[in-house]
Amino acid sequence: MTDFAWTREQFHIPLGLIYLDGNSLGPLPKSTPARLERMLSEEWGEHLIGGWNTCGWMEMPMRLGDRLGRLIGAAPGQTVVGDTLSIKVFQALAAALQLRPERRVILSDRGNFPSDLYMAEGLIRLLGDRHELRLVAPHELEDAITDEVAALLVTEVDYRTGRRHDVAALTAKAHEMGALAIWDLAHSAGAVPVDVTAGKADFAVGCTYKYINAGPGAPAFIYIAPEHAEEADPALAGWLGHASPFAFEQGYRPGEGIERMRVGTPPVLQMAALDAALDIWDKVDMAKLRRRSLDLTALMIDEVETHCPGLRLATPRDGTARGSQVSFRSEHGYAIMQALIDLGVVGDFRAPDILRFGITPLYIGEAEIHEAVEVLARILRGALWDQPKYQRRKRVT
Repeated sequence: MTDFAWTREQFHIPLGLIYLDGNSLGPLPKSTPARLERMLSEEWGEHLIGGWNTCGWMEMPMRLGDRLGRLIGAAPGQTVVGDTLSIKVFQALAAALQLRPERRVILSDRGNFPSDLYMAEGLIRLLGDRHELRLVAPHELEDAITDEVAALLVTEVDYRTGRRHDVAALTAKAHEMGALAIWDLAHSAGAVPVDVTAGKADFAVGCTYKYINAGPGAPAFIYIAPEHAEEADPALAGWLGHASPFAFEQGYRPGEGIERMRVGTPPVLQMAALDAALDIWDKVDMAKLRRRSLDLTALMIDEVETHCPGLRLATPRDGTARGSQVSFRSEHGYAIMQALIDLGVVGDFRAPDILRFGITPLYIGEAEIHEAVEVLARILRGALWDQPKYQRRKRVT
């Protein structure tokens, strides 16, 4: 059983702040500083380069991959941690195309996160412009899966609206048509129950700095279904994905299974932070978290629609069709969000008009929802957003 009073106490939230942006960057677990200090002073400080052997640094990507695997329904040995999400998207997509050499279409939707699409565009250029990135509206994805498609690249939860794809159904259609399915779990892992095994995902990727709370720049992860693990070509063939890295052979031989998706030297400091965050997740039941998330997101929708009639709901009203965020539209969205942040309620803005609120039950409850909406309503009633300081666009929105 998940004790949300206990999980709330595991995070540092600055006094007086309501933090509704854990879908962009999770807050600091209180245990992380001590874990990093131990890594710095006791491991790096005392063991120096010997830490790769004596402190288990080299094994961290696989060990942490197994811990993350529990949150996405993967068996041990099927997930590895490292690099960035964009790199893992590139690896998964390149491997999928190599497994379907006779096909030329990568299918995704127009609502997908731009970086995923940029990776696809770059890969297409590298492959001599022989492939096509085909984009359709999110609700048209299933019908667009034809026998031309090599790979379906789909983000389960839309980063702007929170709309949740039925990735298992899309994957079933992809397999029926002979295509492979890549799931981007950036807004799913740690937010909603995920089961890559039952859903028969061919590849899955995700990040750890959002709902997982591993810190800014925390490493990504990649999963490969066991039937592809010994065939997948990693494309970015780094030395730690080699079958025998310290043999320093001139030619590349892929490592066993998921280990071939390792690229460069593991970011040990960030992995130590991830290790600390996963100690909290070890005590979280995803089904209970999901029920709590649905209650809180429904409350947020009801409260905003009652007290802030000028905002338009962008997130599906049906709980089964949304992730763990709530989004609203307003032509003044950026300025409204800046005013909210100035008054101690932190969400974020996504172009062109989305106010986005991450509802994370590990440290958010009904009281924070009510107070946040009260502040939002006050801003709208008094047009407090209509000040020059709230109109100026910052580099990070």
